[in-house]
Amino acid sequence: MVKFEKRKPTNEEIEKMKNWPTWESPIPPGFDWEYTGGETFFVLEGEAEIESNGDKISFGPGDMVTIYAETGKCYWTVKKQIKKHYQFE
Repeated sequence: MVKFEKRKPTNEEIEKMKNWPTWESPIPPGFDWEYTGGETFFVLEGEAEIESNGDKISFGPGDMVTIYAETGKCYWTVKKQIKKHYQFE
């Protein structure tokens, strides 16, 4: 099962996340993804939505999103190509 949390990070967190790897999504419309652990990411550009088991979360530039999952499938709807710093748990 996949759970989400979205918030605005502190300036200290932003500085730390700048050292994380960067990833860019495929061009819209979206893709399936299966998590085998958690992930935290900071959105630099773009807009997207993740849906899992009827729960949805939308996010865009400046949002910090934490995915809590031991394992679980979800679908990313990419509205504008995403660029993010990320870290898997």
